[in-house]
Formats: sequence, C-alpha cells, structure tokens
Amino acid sequence: GVTRLLLTRIPFFKEIIVSSFACDSCAWSNTEIQSAGRIQEQGVRYALAVTSRQDLNREVVKTDCATAQIPELDFEIPAFTQKGVLTTVEGIIDRAVAGLEQDQPLRRATDQEVASKIDEFIGKLKQLKELRSSFTFIIDDPSGNSFVENPRAPQRDAALTVTRYRRTAQQAAMLGLEEGEELDEKAADPAEDLRNEVLQFNTNCPECNAPASTNMKLVQIPHFKEVIIMATNCDSCGHRTNEVKSGGAIEPQGTRITLRITDPSDMTRDILKSETCSVEIPELEFELGMGALGGKFTTLEGLLKDIAELVERNPFSLGDSSAPSRAEKLQEFLGKLREITEGKAQAHFVMDDPAGNSYLQ
Repeated sequence: GVTRLLLTRIPFFKEIIVSSFACDSCAWSNTEIQSAGRIQEQGVRYALAVTSRQDLNREVVKTDCATAQIPELDFEIPAFTQKGVLTTVEGIIDRAVAGLEQDQPLRRATDQEVASKIDEFIGKLKQLKELRSSFTFIIDDPSGNSFVENPRAPQRDAALTVTRYRRTAQQAAMLGLEEGEELDEKAADPAEDLRNEVLQFNTNCPECNAPASTNMKLVQIPHFKEVIIMATNCDSCGHRTNEVKSGGAIEPQGTRITLRITDPSDMTRDILKSETCSVEIPELEFELGMGALGGKFTTLEGLLKDIAELVERNPFSLGDSSAPSRAEKLQEFLGKLREITEGKAQAHFVMDDPAGNSYLQ
C-alpha cells in the first residue's frame, strides 16, 4: 500500500502530521495524526454533554496521549492505547467498538463468559449512537493538544466545558518532560540585574523552523506592576511574535475592567492581557477564554485584530471543513468586529482576570 504524510499547521494545535494509508489490494484504509508541535504549557480537559445527532458529528482531535471517557458506562480509552486521530465523537465510539470486536471470536472459543460480557458492553456502546439517552464525552489531554469542535463559535457553547490545568509530576514524566521542568525551575531564580538587561536566547522560528533569537525584558508598567515581555524575530522568513508574562504574584482579588468604546481614539489605549484573562464583547455575544491568545501587551485595536485573525484562521469555522451557514454567521461577526475596530459602532469591552494581572490604560 501507500502511506501519505502531510505536515500541516492548525490553530489551537500548532503543527500536526496527518498520515493516511490505503491498500489497493483489499481496499483497507487508515488515517492517523501525530503532534509535530511543542507540548502546551497546560493540559486541557473537554467535557461534552451529547444530547443530539449534531453533537455526535462534532469534529475531535485526539492525540495519542489523551484519555477518552464516557462516565455513564464507566468506559475509558487509556492514554497511548490508540494512535492520534482526527475524527468525530461518533468516530471515537466506532473505533472503540471495532477494537473490542477484534478478538471476540478467540474469546468465544476460550472464555464464553468474558465474551458475552463484552458483547453486552458493545451493545451499550452502539446504543449511544442511537441517543436514547444523553451521555457525557470527556477528553483529557495532559499535553494540551487535543480539541473538540464548538459549532456555535465564536459564541460560547453551553454543552461544552473546557478546563485547562497544571499537569502533575506523573503526567509530565509520562510525556517525557520531567527533566525539562526541573531545569525550568532552576532557571526561575530571579537575577538582580534583570530590569536593566535584555536577555537573549536561541530558539527556532515557529513558522519556518529556522534558527532565530528570542529577546526577554523585565518592564515596569507605570501605576501597575512588572511584566516580562518576550519577542521573537526571524531573519529568514520575517515572522514576528511577542508574548507577555506577569512578573508579579497573583493579586488577593481578581480584576474586572469594563470599557465603553465610544470614540475611535479608544482603539489606541494600551492593554496588558495576561494568560488568565478572559475577554467579552456583550453586543456581539462573544467571549474569549482565558487560555486563548496567551499573554499580550498591545493596544485595544491590536487585540481586536488578533481576535479577528484567530476566527479567520480556524479551519473548522471558515476552512474547507466548515458548513456554509456557519461560515456566513462568522463573516457577519467579523464584519461587526471590523465596524467596532474602525469606530463605526459602539460596544462594551470587558476584561475579567481572576489573577488581577491585567491592565487597561
């Protein structure tokens, strides 16, 4: 047969390798994915309440280190027992059924009691697809590279709960990160002259993988606190990126900042959005979760453009795999967001940071 490999970059998962195998002799085919990007800073857990046929058709990216669970059946697919896959919720169930049925003829010959119990369980799995009752589908990925589609994006999905968490030492060891994290902890000791010095370290460009350098500087924001700004410039392809980390401790109280945008000059206000800050625009029924876009030190206009770019580059929303009706809604949303950015429409801009590390000029 022939195996085809495609290295592609998808928002939310960084780079992935899609491998597809097809056999002309027996017509068997198989598709797998492998993560080609870096492991994310936090693990992620998706909990989806499946109540309709549309929920079964949601696209799912499940990496090989992710665990899939259905609590109602006490069913779990452990990590590293399946290859990474780009499929749907129904596809995950079908794969589980196929895996259980694979050795059933041998079990029936050697242990009839175990075989009958597995047959009964396979029946329960198949009934899930008929949706006689709702169930919960959970994907827990300590690498942070799995994903469950939100068909209502960019609006919030009431059926889908996304939780980001700090991985345990055991999970880090499972991913092969234990030594790297110990090195990070040793390097975290603050130096006295950090404030007056621009630190530089070698890295690879996230776009073209050419050698590049990242600059890091400790900056004091007036009337606020210290932050760490990191900027990467690639001389090979011209890619530029910057990220902001909070240099101070978590505040005793969270901060909620609401700005009523009434004038185009509001777009020039400086914004510090920390990694723990969520953004909301009530007029557009839009909410950006705390993990998205990372930490940023930019202007209000720059943040709104980053939000628009995040929506446009999502292949599940406006790419080949999107439905025409959904793409039309998202184009309408982008038009309204553009009007706010250009000062043609008034709106409220809400920043909610439970860590208290965000700032609006």
